[in-house]
Amino acid sequence: MKNLETSYMGLRLKSPVILGACELSSQLDTLKKAEQQGAAAVVYKTIFEEQIQIENLQHDELVTEYDDIHAEMTTLHPNIERSDVEYYMVKLRQVKESLAVPVIASLNAVNESSWFRYAKLIEETGVDGIELNLYQTPTRFDLDAAAIEKRQIDIVSTIKEQLSIPVSVKLSTDYTNLLHFAHAIDEAGVDGMVIFNAFFQPDIDIETEKHRRAFNLSRKGDYKQSLRYAGMLYDRVKADVCSSRGVFDSEDVIKLILSGASCVQVVSAVYRHGIGIISEINQGISDWMSRKGYESIDQFKGKLSNSVLNKNDNLLVYKRAQYIDLLLHSDSIFGDRL
Repeated sequence: MKNLETSYMGLRLKSPVILGACELSSQLDTLKKAEQQGAAAVVYKTIFEEQIQIENLQHDELVTEYDDIHAEMTTLHPNIERSDVEYYMVKLRQVKESLAVPVIASLNAVNESSWFRYAKLIEETGVDGIELNLYQTPTRFDLDAAAIEKRQIDIVSTIKEQLSIPVSVKLSTDYTNLLHFAHAIDEAGVDGMVIFNAFFQPDIDIETEKHRRAFNLSRKGDYKQSLRYAGMLYDRVKADVCSSRGVFDSEDVIKLILSGASCVQVVSAVYRHGIGIISEINQGISDWMSRKGYESIDQFKGKLSNSVLNKNDNLLVYKRAQYIDLLLHSDSIFGDRL
């Protein structure tokens, strides 16, 4: 096996493959198997502020359940089993203590006070880093993009100042100018950027005429948008770029590293093919490196990035001209099938 070491968020990883945040990443047995199969790091299942708020409402209901009972009945107490926040932190600490690879926590909050409070609690568990999920569904017509982005940048900047562990931001594609926003959070001092988050979208059952939950796994080829932006961010931001969404095999990972990513996160591939896919991906990268004569990831990382291509007068690959070129030559691409 070739040397697959890479660096992300200031953490030295034994390979470029990270198990991303998902339901599977909350199960210690699964995380141990991922480590055995060559996962370089794991991102523990995201904790959401909404999840905490629901738990708090349930707590308040239980606390007030016996408000009208006579004072003599002081031995009656609400049946509160645990706090979800405390339980999450206990499990997170347990995972950190059980694994040798870096453990990264994942947080998605709404209110500023919640971001800061839970980020500090997460740091106290001893994890190696924290991943901030900034996405919020727009619900107001009177709030413009600049105000939303400024608020997010301020949150990231404050968290970075308050924590001593590395901080990464998991980005969505829903920014008017993603490059501008990425530059701004880079200036705020983040150690890593994950591109991109895959969010659940609402769906409707037309027979029952009700909304339904849809669990949409990524599909083969979904990595291409991440490839484009990894290629444009490489050598333009100080933070490491981690590609996510639609990463299924070693070929996908190699392409993303060539474009400028330091590492990748896999989730859908594990759901579809099992934990063993991590080992297969690492072996495939090693085999390709042997065929190409590479001894390390750093030797080909960013080789086909926008920054490198620009130096070789081939700047147009990541821009609109590639789209125009595809349209102009569509007859040669599809040939007799047209």
